[in-house]
Amino acid sequence: MDQLLEMADLVSGIIWGPFVLIPLLLGVGVFLTVRLGLIQLIRLPHAMWLAFVRRKEDASVEGDISHYQALSTALAATVGVGNIAGAALAIGIGGPGSLFWMWVIGIFGMATKYSEALLGVKYRRADAKGEQSGGPMYYLKYGIKGGLGATLGVAFAVFGAIAAFGIGNGTQANTLTQQVTSVTPLPAWLVGLLLMIIAGSVILGGIKSIGRVASALVPIMIIGYVGICLIVLAVNWAALLPALQLVFSDAFTGTAATGGFAGAGIMLAIQMGFARGIFSNESGLGTGGIAAAAAKTTQPVRQAMVSMTQTFIDTIIVVSMTCMVIIVTGVWQTDNAGDGSLLTSRAMSEGLSVIDPALGAAGTYIVAISVGVFAFSTLLGWAYYGERCVEFLGGRKFVLPYRLVFIAIIYVGSVASLDAVWLFSDIANGLMALPNLVGLLLLSPVIVAETRKFFGHPNWRDPDAVMEDVRS
Repeated sequence: MDQLLEMADLVSGIIWGPFVLIPLLLGVGVFLTVRLGLIQLIRLPHAMWLAFVRRKEDASVEGDISHYQALSTALAATVGVGNIAGAALAIGIGGPGSLFWMWVIGIFGMATKYSEALLGVKYRRADAKGEQSGGPMYYLKYGIKGGLGATLGVAFAVFGAIAAFGIGNGTQANTLTQQVTSVTPLPAWLVGLLLMIIAGSVILGGIKSIGRVASALVPIMIIGYVGICLIVLAVNWAALLPALQLVFSDAFTGTAATGGFAGAGIMLAIQMGFARGIFSNESGLGTGGIAAAAAKTTQPVRQAMVSMTQTFIDTIIVVSMTCMVIIVTGVWQTDNAGDGSLLTSRAMSEGLSVIDPALGAAGTYIVAISVGVFAFSTLLGWAYYGERCVEFLGGRKFVLPYRLVFIAIIYVGSVASLDAVWLFSDIANGLMALPNLVGLLLLSPVIVAETRKFFGHPNWRDPDAVMEDVRS
């Protein structure tokens, strides 16, 4: 077993190291950004309007949930432990400059997420129950003709179904349980049982149930967490500007050793920023295209614009809040730099202590609750991703058995040690990304053509006008 783990660790290090996925993910993001003419920046205001003001779609069009619910489902899956522990770990190991590189990968990742969602809607199919099913497995198979597309599609679906049990289930359940047991007297087995029942009741209802819960839960959890972070930044306002200067300067110079902090070079800052940013927003993994395919929409481009706001919210907003709290309070220089959750908890406690020393004790509870809610939401999103992969591989008859097994793993993950699961999940996640990135490159002409066609419409800003033209 030890030899197997050592081999898995080696494989994971290669896949997620500086020579395979990280440059490939960045390269695809840059390539799509250029091909699409900086769409993620130019069209972001309109995309935010579609996502949070317009929100709904005509009930008569194909799809299972509104595009706001599709966005919420994708956010539920991505705004997770990585936004708190993962982002903190990047700062603790790579230094403040890592945040700058998380911004870079986040901005380019918006173009990748846009492309995944566009293709997810364009190539989606109705399953035996009439629900929409899409994502990389479908646009790889139907967009790339011949055996190559079919092979890539199957590869993505296999790795996606496996990864859902690990990074989207067992590890999240374990993290949530640890957080709850750290602040309450409840035993792990009871927390796991309750979590299995609550999450299972949502998952068994399918995408409509997941969409409803996600659309209600996600705004509360994000606004609540960001709001608390803003309070910490406000009361530590004097350190805010120096912290921002540190982010930009250390991104290109590295960080000198200070106190308990070992110091980091520029390459480590880049590597940690890219790796943690990718883990946080999932741009390039293809999962956003699965959620987008369920949306009620007539226009792939419109849903793609809504979906790219997911990466903006996840990385540019939520991750930035975590990192800035850690930097302004100075705790990134302590000996706790290798423990992401502990680093964030200490930053929250020290930041709130400025208001009232007694309030500082609440920092631990705030982080514990945030991690728990984020992990729960991730369970819901990844349950849907996994079942769509299984549906692609074997048909609708495998969806219910997959859901039942997924729910059972929630309990197992809550009470078991999951070091090996984390490792194999990282590998499965990386192997998901590879066929997806190949597909995005090969299908980039389709992405560009669809985009030009949509924005070439004289009334593209009016969803109703465009929809009427589609119907006619």
